[in-house]
Amino acid sequence: MINLIILAFTLAAVEPFEAASPAAVLPQTDTVAADTSATVITLEKALEIALSGNATVRVADKEIEAKGYARKGSYAALFPQVAATGSFNRTIKKQVMTMDFGGVSQSIEVGRWNTVSGGLSASMPLVNAQLWKSLQITGEDVELAVEKARSSKLQMVTQVKQAYYSALLAKEVHKVYESVYENAVANCELTEKKYNSSKASELDLTRAKTAVANAVPNMYDSENAITLSLWQLKALMGVDLSLNIDVADSLLAYSEGLSYMVPDSVDLSGNSALRQLELQAEELSNSIKAQIYANLPTLSATFSYQVNAMENELNFSEYQWHPYAVVGLSLNIPIFTGGRNYHSIKQAKVQQQQLSLQREEAERNLRVGIMSSLNTMDMAGKSYASAVEALESAGKAYDIASKSYEVGRSTLTDLGDAQLALTQAQLTVSQAVFNFLNAKASLEQTLGEDYSMYETNTENE
Repeated sequence: MINLIILAFTLAAVEPFEAASPAAVLPQTDTVAADTSATVITLEKALEIALSGNATVRVADKEIEAKGYARKGSYAALFPQVAATGSFNRTIKKQVMTMDFGGVSQSIEVGRWNTVSGGLSASMPLVNAQLWKSLQITGEDVELAVEKARSSKLQMVTQVKQAYYSALLAKEVHKVYESVYENAVANCELTEKKYNSSKASELDLTRAKTAVANAVPNMYDSENAITLSLWQLKALMGVDLSLNIDVADSLLAYSEGLSYMVPDSVDLSGNSALRQLELQAEELSNSIKAQIYANLPTLSATFSYQVNAMENELNFSEYQWHPYAVVGLSLNIPIFTGGRNYHSIKQAKVQQQQLSLQREEAERNLRVGIMSSLNTMDMAGKSYASAVEALESAGKAYDIASKSYEVGRSTLTDLGDAQLALTQAQLTVSQAVFNFLNAKASLEQTLGEDYSMYETNTENE
């Protein structure tokens, strides 16, 4: 958009003026008309569509879903873990047992050729502080995923707003350059009539034709800017790029709200980046506790039921099965782990200190960003007020210069200067409104403004 503003200042060497289109000056060029077949959307509708169709938002929602399943899976450790076992062994060479009978040594083969066993085993933790703390950490993982999804949505809302405002600015700029072109064509026709009646020089006519020719690229560039900004908006909304859309309203319609009350103190409690750091700090704190709890004894209940049979033949229907069952408690007391838990705790505490420093730096940068946004909004508001006054004066000056040129009381150069001043004032007004809205959108993202008003109640497929 800034490039389009710069283009206006290049008109200093050109004299653009007022309405019609001489075929002798330029091939017939139709001005861009509004496409009535386009689907016109408001900013609220664009945000509603983006919150349900944007790929980044949908990926973040899937991450929440995945973390939710992981959390549910972690609770399985609290329930009995049951497993079925079975085995079949074929003896290749039997074990030999030697016994002495009356001073005579005798060897006897023991066992049978086939051994079959099967059963169930179960275990359940009764006391395990580390496990309980790890379950709390998985819950915090879900909260962190939710906050990351919220951050993605806040960022997406800001991007959609800024893309929407860019499309509005592109349309305003196009109107300005279209007006410049129409004025240049009209004044070229007037100059040509004067030339034919010997009231204008050939130099004036040549300069008027040059003004028309120079106005065309600016008009087409601004038209292309509209197309690009709408493509960007459609991409952020997650809709088909071939869909023909247009933005509702006008950029200047937002000028009524070109003010912002600066708060006495900035509340960063809604900022998503700081919330994520807080959740990470809490998760890290619980991780340290989990490492400490690893040094505590654990108690588990165990149960085992087995049946087995030993036969020489493979006729399973005639096997004699012998059951065996046992229930008990298993106590595990950590004594020495080579300092593994100690160093893990030290490492986690260092990470905790790093996270604290990161939070301080993040908060400092956020406050700088907030002051920058507020300053931009303040400057935009002042620029807008000044530009509106300049636009009113430039409009009157152009009308006077146009009528004076028509009756021969002013030169083509005077009319060109008036047109340039009018163009600059029009672009400055639009740019001031855009700068304010753009900075306001960034500020709302930083403060974590609620976006739920734009979300639909229907669930994504």
